[in-house]
Amino acid sequence: MEGITLEQAVELLLERSPRPVREEVPLMEALGRIAAEDIKASFDNPPFDRSPLDGYAIIAADTEGATAEKPARLRIVGEECAGDFFAAKVSSGEAVRIMTGGAMPKGTDAVIRQEDVRAEGEELLIPYPLRHHENYCFAGEDISRGATLVTAGEELAAARLAVLASQGMASVPVWRRPRVAVASTGDELIMPGQPLSPGKIYNSNLYLVTGRLRELGCETEVLDILPDDPENGAEKLSQKLAWADILMTTGGVSVGKKDIMHEVVRLLGAERLFWGVQMKPGYPIIGYQKGETIGLALSGNPFAAYATFELIARPLLTKLAGRKETSLRRRRAVLEDAFPKASKGRRFIRAFYEEGRVRLPEQHSSGSLFSAAGCNAFVDIPPGTGKLEAGAAVEVVLL
Repeated sequence: MEGITLEQAVELLLERSPRPVREEVPLMEALGRIAAEDIKASFDNPPFDRSPLDGYAIIAADTEGATAEKPARLRIVGEECAGDFFAAKVSSGEAVRIMTGGAMPKGTDAVIRQEDVRAEGEELLIPYPLRHHENYCFAGEDISRGATLVTAGEELAAARLAVLASQGMASVPVWRRPRVAVASTGDELIMPGQPLSPGKIYNSNLYLVTGRLRELGCETEVLDILPDDPENGAEKLSQKLAWADILMTTGGVSVGKKDIMHEVVRLLGAERLFWGVQMKPGYPIIGYQKGETIGLALSGNPFAAYATFELIARPLLTKLAGRKETSLRRRRAVLEDAFPKASKGRRFIRAFYEEGRVRLPEQHSSGSLFSAAGCNAFVDIPPGTGKLEAGAAVEVVLL
């Protein structure tokens, strides 16, 4: 398939992508992971009635009519700290000193604050009456048994991990992080830190793509630079087929003498899914598949690589991560700056979106990435659109 729409490319990749892989990970390592199933509470939390403060557990009826002048007098029969357990039943006229979080002793139904009472030896003086269940926390007050704690497809934040820990869970079922092997192609590329010789450029795409993959929670294997040699490229990529869910490269996708990725796909014995997506920048992207591994060969132009990564690769990565929603977020907005170029075909331009308005940077070349730094959206310009004036209504894709 050649020259397909963006929507067709995304739909095809989602249809062909392998299923997310389930795994069990230690709870302490699950931050940011995606839950693979609904998780329900196996018991009430707190698991027992408890005291919300430091004081004395009593029977409220024993304080009826108590005043500062004529306090209720109870006998202190024990003490319980959090983690201890007072096993005896408390009878009328008795009190147990209790600390915050301590289990309510059998027979008691209220707690009086420690700072509100006076103890004289083993006798407790209470200067006012308490109500039934005053200062009293019930079992299951935070979490009831059977309550859904986490839903499948939810990203596990720190507070969720704490909730699961409160249920005694040492591990949690999650979807394995997508595995992506990353490389850039081109004899003109050198890695940062090397001397910049004539005709060479530093490989920024590798850092862009790898950085975004890691921001999205993917596992990455970086293959550095593939020379303009199809056999070499196919050999290095084939070594990652057994490990990777996705092979992702930049460069070598157009029709020039050294655009090797067309031949690499053939040498891999892969099925080409499409070449060319009706969008600017980034038209010459190749999608292919070998076994269950998806291959995405992005343009070598920095902004074109960025745009196709966000618009085509990100929905695929989202699905592989086990997230519920794979669609990109879109908003209607008002353009604050004019865009002077007509768009014969569908065009995406970098932008900054905030509260229904979008600002544009000055530079929009596909070879420029600097002006995209700090942008958080693309303006989606339909084919056949003339120049855009400030104040025009546009649709944006949020990054």
